[in-house]
Amino acid sequence: MKRYASGKDTGRKGEELAVNFLRKAGYRVVERNYRCRFGEIDIVAMEGGTIVFVEVKSRRTERFGDPQLSVGRDKQKKISRIALNYLQEKNIATRNARFDVVAVKMLPEGNTLELIQDAFGLAAGW
Repeated sequence: MKRYASGKDTGRKGEELAVNFLRKAGYRVVERNYRCRFGEIDIVAMEGGTIVFVEVKSRRTERFGDPQLSVGRDKQKKISRIALNYLQEKNIATRNARFDVVAVKMLPEGNTLELIQDAFGLAAGW
């Protein structure tokens, strides 16, 4: 009998792959799974002098399209709210910041990771 990974398993594995990928790309991971009352950000990292809020999207099938397509407007608003909370909580609201997405495909033929830097701007209207 074939066992399928749960969404949480897929997400955890994808985040591990993304952290290693980002470190190799020169990012310094500051925090993982930052939580506040608004939700969670997968990875907070530094690249040079910029704080980078990274959303990781992982898929084990191509049935639903590329993983990054699931970071729609509502998700961007939620991530923006969490990022602003993080910056205020850490008293670093004046620092340069941006939003990146790491799209992880874990397919039978192998894993692929794609980094989309500056994937979206601060989403208004939250």
